[in-house]
Amino acid sequence: MGDSRLIQGRYRLHEVIGRGGMGEVWHATDEALGRRVAVKCLKPLGPQQDPHVRDVVRERFRREARVAAALQHRGITVVHDFGEYEGVLFLVMELLEGRNLSQLLAANAQNPLPVQDLVEITDQVADALAYTHRQGIVHRDLKPANIMRLRDGTVKICDFGIARLGADMGFTSKLTGTGIAMGTPHYMSPEQIGGGEIDHRSDLYSLGCVLYELATGVPPFDLGDSWAILIGHRDTVPSPPRVHRAELPDYFDRLVVDLLAKIPEERPADAGDLRRRIVSGRAGPSPFAPPPGVPAPPPLPPTRPVPVDPGPASVLVAPAWARALVGGHRPAGAADGPRPAAHDPAAAVLTTEWTTAAPAPAAPPAELVAVLAGRYRAGMGLGRLGRWDEAEAVHRSVAEDRSRVLGADHPDTLASRYEVGFALARLDRPADALDVFDRVALARARVLGADHPDTLAARQERAYALGRLGRHPEAYELYVEVVAARERTVGPDHPDTLRCRHNLAFTLGRLGRLEESYRTAHEVAEARARLLGAAHPDTLATRHEVAHVLGRLGRGEEALAQYRAVAEARASALGADHPETLAARYETGVFLGRLGQAADALDVCRDLVAARTRAQGADGPETLRARHALAVNLGRLGRWEEALAESRDVHAARERALGADHPDTLLSRRETAVALGRLDRWEEALETHRAVAAARTRLLGPAHPDTVAALEDAAHCLERLGRPAEAAALLLGAATPPRGAAPA
Repeated sequence: MGDSRLIQGRYRLHEVIGRGGMGEVWHATDEALGRRVAVKCLKPLGPQQDPHVRDVVRERFRREARVAAALQHRGITVVHDFGEYEGVLFLVMELLEGRNLSQLLAANAQNPLPVQDLVEITDQVADALAYTHRQGIVHRDLKPANIMRLRDGTVKICDFGIARLGADMGFTSKLTGTGIAMGTPHYMSPEQIGGGEIDHRSDLYSLGCVLYELATGVPPFDLGDSWAILIGHRDTVPSPPRVHRAELPDYFDRLVVDLLAKIPEERPADAGDLRRRIVSGRAGPSPFAPPPGVPAPPPLPPTRPVPVDPGPASVLVAPAWARALVGGHRPAGAADGPRPAAHDPAAAVLTTEWTTAAPAPAAPPAELVAVLAGRYRAGMGLGRLGRWDEAEAVHRSVAEDRSRVLGADHPDTLASRYEVGFALARLDRPADALDVFDRVALARARVLGADHPDTLAARQERAYALGRLGRHPEAYELYVEVVAARERTVGPDHPDTLRCRHNLAFTLGRLGRLEESYRTAHEVAEARARLLGAAHPDTLATRHEVAHVLGRLGRGEEALAQYRAVAEARASALGADHPETLAARYETGVFLGRLGQAADALDVCRDLVAARTRAQGADGPETLRARHALAVNLGRLGRWEEALAESRDVHAARERALGADHPDTLLSRRETAVALGRLDRWEEALETHRAVAAARTRLLGPAHPDTVAALEDAAHCLERLGRPAEAAALLLGAATPPRGAAPA
């Protein structure tokens, strides 16, 4: 922010008063008006971000900041100004003197708040929500940390609009790949978890979770595992607050239970209705007096409406799509009792629990353990930014240090080694990744058990690496085993089971078992649509695979319809220029061309080239892929001069970027030769086809189908040049297997 810490020549920053996933909050002075303010500086978007995405985020920030600044209510934090300085987006807000509700609970040793305070907070929050909901604005991330209680008793809601913006900018935790923004899972509505429609009633559910915690000292689903918390929100009716605290007024108990209804229609109609019920309840006789003869409530145990068997086969572990979730604060003493050992390789949770029967070693220094945990989280953050080479180096270093401090087979050591393998896979080093996952899977099976979720996660990544290496039969056998284990331990509809079945469908396709591949992918798509929603990114990923298999089965019209539907759904959910949207649009263009709709395909390709150029530049790999398709469709329309020019440009760019012998470079070179032949420039076409054939012979071998196809192309040129004997000799050579080769 510059050494002077003066923003826009007006706001003087003094000290950091808060840090979070989105950035920092500073105590500052507005030097123009001489007033104290709070300045929230959002984390800058780095150069690795797509420039178009940065522009979209800036515009979204301005829009959300204007919305927040327009809110004028005593229960909403006032936004005075906003802007961008040295690449950092910032908000200027009123400086609040008080504590948020999370801090209030912590200061009270997680004991519930007095009933009168509870009702007063509820009344004020309901009043503020009623105002914002009338403006058509939904908070989406209501939780204790976003509600402030000032010294004079005023309650204010913070971060309207900006919490949602943080999700778009990648600052908050997410269900991986889904685009559903999440902080801690304790306060999420069932419709948020399922990717459904969100309206004001989602805020009411979140408020119900907050009130439950304020009234009892624990959230309604206080489970140590993020996946179990999410399942609780979706499937389990929580115990009424009065079960834990009998002194609560009956009307307040019923109010919280109604707010926590799974179906939005069963909650209070709106925040105004909620406030009317509070006013009515407060007017009743002695609303704060406990029932006669009720003793003081005992210390509260953790609320566990979902039973958790400590056996490793039944431990609920956060799936990959919940990898960054945190469980939030826990009530005092909650960690004292036994709990299942659940080590999510991606949860960034460090523990010194040991899982063998050997005598426990001396505990390592707490400071060193904390440092290692911090370095682990830094590695995870680098991975989320796509900086996989740095992430791999950090995780490798942490794995070595954890091995020395905690032991080679400690779950946290194995978690770090798992992340080394994950980074290697993303760096396109599948052989190295396979070696790491082999060792992690064996160690986890020995320490945690063969069916433990962490063991299965390592085996699943091992199967993925095998597939990347072209060892599809081995990958298939491993996927079958992992699917069976997941169905046995967590059920057929668990997200991890469905993800493994998705990969199994992909592998079946690579083995040529297309009908089985289609059937499996279709079943997974149906299950994901039922559980997550038709527009959920995971559902759309499987529908994309369904379309691919349909194309290979020769069902082009059905494949085209699927690709179009996926592209439209992704454009609506992710944006028109999102890479996954563009991938589906690319396949739409391919099938339009194959089905004889070349003019429509050409339009799609031109749009794709423009979008990819904005995102990657003219020589980006996906830009060149779209330009290659453009050249193909120009040829289909008989515009061969344009097709030749485009193919030559793409070939030259790919040769510079990928090398002369890269398969994509050779594909563009072949397309150039095809255009030359169509223009009756057969000598040039022959020379180019021969060069492609020579390269493929050297790289793939003389019997490879791509090599044989290139030789057939050269033979066709010879025939057109009136040299049939040479063409026949070339074809005969292509049809004769090399000495010592077995027939295909």
